[in-house]
Amino acid sequence: MVAQAKPQTQEKVETLHISLEIDIDAPIETAFEALLAEIGPESAMPDGTAMPFKLETWPGGRWYRDLGNNAGHLWGHVQVIKPPMLIELCGPTFMSYPACNFIQYRLTPAGAGTHLTMLHRAIGLIPAEHAEGVSMGWTHCLNRTKEIAENLLKNR
Repeated sequence: MVAQAKPQTQEKVETLHISLEIDIDAPIETAFEALLAEIGPESAMPDGTAMPFKLETWPGGRWYRDLGNNAGHLWGHVQVIKPPMLIELCGPTFMSYPACNFIQYRLTPAGAGTHLTMLHRAIGLIPAEHAEGVSMGWTHCLNRTKEIAENLLKNR
């Protein structure tokens, strides 16, 4: 039997736009360190399950989950990094379907603390049920960043 393609044209390209903000009671350098930890080796799912990432902190660096034995998931690449104020990532992220994502973390001093703004924009064949949970995941990520930063500051 010869494989035959059956093209489908009913899929619709969708966009996603999420913007979140959080204030962190720690200096910008500590908040940036915590952010790199949260999107890197200290990443965890909302239920507490560890989900560590590797993040190569230079332009073009990879952001990925290393599962060992040459297995894993590429989430993206560092598009821009300007410590301690900005990191931008682009790539497929957690989307295992045709999609392009842009994630920006912008940190600004706010008195003795830091204001962190996160932007996630995506375009692709994004299922509605998947899009609904994305904001909750990013909210968890920002809350963990705040927790890590404030714990770092306390323990110094």
